[in-house]
Amino acid sequence: MSRRLTDRQKGRIGRLQERRRAQADQKLAASAEGGLGLEQHGLILTHYGQSLVVEDSDGRLQRCAARQNLGPLACGDRVIWQASSVGDGVVVAVGERRSLLTRPDYNGQPRPVAANLDAVAVVLAPTPEPSEYLIDRYLVAIAATGARGLLVLNKTDLLDPAALAALAERLEPYGRIGYPLLLASSRTARGLDALRDWLRGRVSLLVGQSGVGKSSLIKALLPDREIRIQAVSAATGHGTHTTSASTLYHLPGGGDLIDTPGVRSFELGEISSEHLERGFPELTPYLGRCRFADCRHETEPDCALRAAVADGAVASRRLESYRRLKTELESPLKSRRSAS
Repeated sequence: MSRRLTDRQKGRIGRLQERRRAQADQKLAASAEGGLGLEQHGLILTHYGQSLVVEDSDGRLQRCAARQNLGPLACGDRVIWQASSVGDGVVVAVGERRSLLTRPDYNGQPRPVAANLDAVAVVLAPTPEPSEYLIDRYLVAIAATGARGLLVLNKTDLLDPAALAALAERLEPYGRIGYPLLLASSRTARGLDALRDWLRGRVSLLVGQSGVGKSSLIKALLPDREIRIQAVSAATGHGTHTTSASTLYHLPGGGDLIDTPGVRSFELGEISSEHLERGFPELTPYLGRCRFADCRHETEPDCALRAAVADGAVASRRLESYRRLKTELESPLKSRRSAS
């Protein structure tokens, strides 16, 4: 659920951010006066407050500040940085991103979550009850980045065979549109090898509601995660608070996994109609074929999408979800922020 802020709270946050920007500018000015070293390539492993942890080409962790004209940076960004004579390095340029996952901040402005993603796995569980509407929101956001998607049904050990089969059948329509379902259990290790294979060689992200066991899966995939957290915390100087920030980890078998604790439910923010439609690929053959150009796909005659539902080519629940999301995205920002 969203948390609405009063004007006074927004003003306080704005002033705090302005002070932080001023402090960052002072650090950069001090670095410039002290002189900067040669430009080097790096990878942002985590972004905490005004501090970035950049991995250099030798795998060492460097604490850096960033020049303000670069705009918001994200975990997974490829950057150019320079060492300074006064300690912290300075990120001076960011490489071209092949994808960027964002979500709205409290002011409705897009905030980077992770950059250069290749794949996103949506983690589900018997409890909390899977919400197809929430799944559809995730898939629209995934499609907008161009990343591949996967559904992971975790905690399968909690279900008897009949209940598991029923839930898998309920989620089966997603497989037909390119989002396969992987059955897993972090407790029994079911499906973990298959998940590792899917993640291998990719920059990936796991998302899911609180309680679905995402943390347990990440722990199984990254057995030395606590050691790495300590290394990142030492680099930032912020202690274990860095566990609340997005962090990129190298997977033992190859590939990278970005752990983003805050991504549980999605507000889509500024998503174009094209990106919305990309999240519903089964509707593509029928869009634009209705009798009326402004068809809402509700009660209008000769609606191609409703005809596709009647023919069994499109699931009725998916059409309902598409209509709901389209209405939400066309509504004012206030209405979008109140959606759950």
